[in-house]
Amino acid sequence: MASLGKILRSSFFTTNTCLRTVNHYPICAAKLRFSQTVNYSTNIIQTFKVPATTVVRHYSVKPPLTIDQIKKRVLLVLQLYDKVNPDKLSLESHFINDLGLDSLDHVEVIMAIEDEFGFEIPDEDAEKLHRPKDIVQYVCDREDIYD
Repeated sequence: MASLGKILRSSFFTTNTCLRTVNHYPICAAKLRFSQTVNYSTNIIQTFKVPATTVVRHYSVKPPLTIDQIKKRVLLVLQLYDKVNPDKLSLESHFINDLGLDSLDHVEVIMAIEDEFGFEIPDEDAEKLHRPKDIVQYVCDREDIYD
């Protein structure tokens, strides 16, 4: 049994070079290891059809944000955080005094905001963000959004 496994491994893994080309796409044995069947007696990989792809060009990175959208997204992230009471939440509420969050919760909120908006907030700036309106102002400054 061990010799059969050794023969199969040696016949399959020694052919790591491209064996066949279909529609100008090289088919490598390493890429087909789990998705295609191999006839070990003759070392021929069965052919398959390469799916057609379409090229899409994106000329802008993301749609422009407005201050209202940022406010809604910040409040939604905070409402979805399990330790925040949505009834007490407003743009003026303080995370520690009004909402009862501790420093670890504050870090988790900042991490959730980072995930929502797709950029990292440095620790020096995160320590200054105590209210949702501070986060909204920080995101607006970061994204160059003004009234």
